[in-house]
Amino acid sequence: MKTTVLVASALATVLSMSVGSGVAPAADNEKCYGIAKAGKNDCQTATHSCAGTSTTDADAASWIYVPTGTCQKLAGGSLQPKA
Repeated sequence: MKTTVLVASALATVLSMSVGSGVAPAADNEKCYGIAKAGKNDCQTATHSCAGTSTTDADAASWIYVPTGTCQKLAGGSLQPKA
């Protein structure tokens, strides 16, 4: 019984760390505007208050973190929100 609880706790810890690391900014990431799919944005904007709440693909105000240097290579990607 104790082994099952220990394994479940370890698995939950690993999963929570992997989920959190995908959203947290790192020194080698940058915000890229205009490329997020609906519901896949990383944080709030002027039109919505939470990550994962954008309602349209490629919303000009929504952004996601991408590796530094990648955004400008993506079609529609911008380092600044689009007007």
